[in-house]
Amino acid sequence: MAPRYYTVSWEQLHRDGKALAWRLMDKGPDGGPWRGVVAITRGGLIPAAIVARELDCRIIESISVVTYDEEERGKPQVVKPAEAAGDGEGWLVLDDLVDTGTTAKVVRALMPKAHFATVYAKPAGKPLVDTFVTEVSQDTWILFPWDTEQQFVAPIAKTAKS
Repeated sequence: MAPRYYTVSWEQLHRDGKALAWRLMDKGPDGGPWRGVVAITRGGLIPAAIVARELDCRIIESISVVTYDEEERGKPQVVKPAEAAGDGEGWLVLDDLVDTGTTAKVVRALMPKAHFATVYAKPAGKPLVDTFVTEVSQDTWILFPWDTEQQFVAPIAKTAKS
């Protein structure tokens, strides 16, 4: 089956990031503030910035796990660990999307005590996430604003004739 595409604008990502922050407000250690935020790069950088701002969290760490080359999956590799977060206790780990859960499994193994949140979740990866905003079907490829640009599209009437 051909994948479906779902385009997310900067404005929608910002709204969804704020919605995620609302859901995370009282989920920090003992209902208090998070010790810090860990962004899974690259996709989690922008959502982490939005959520960290909304939760008034100034400590932001990153972890880089490479699993994709364009649209092809490969074996996950941690190319930059989140050393400041230790085992994750009191830390919030953020990513843009959980797909199959491959990245989430790697990060959870390194930070088992962290709270894992994503903006978007697919069914296969959803069980690995503690908090998310929007579920999309497994065959949906999300086109994030940093991966797309606006361009002219011909009217349907003009493209249907060819």
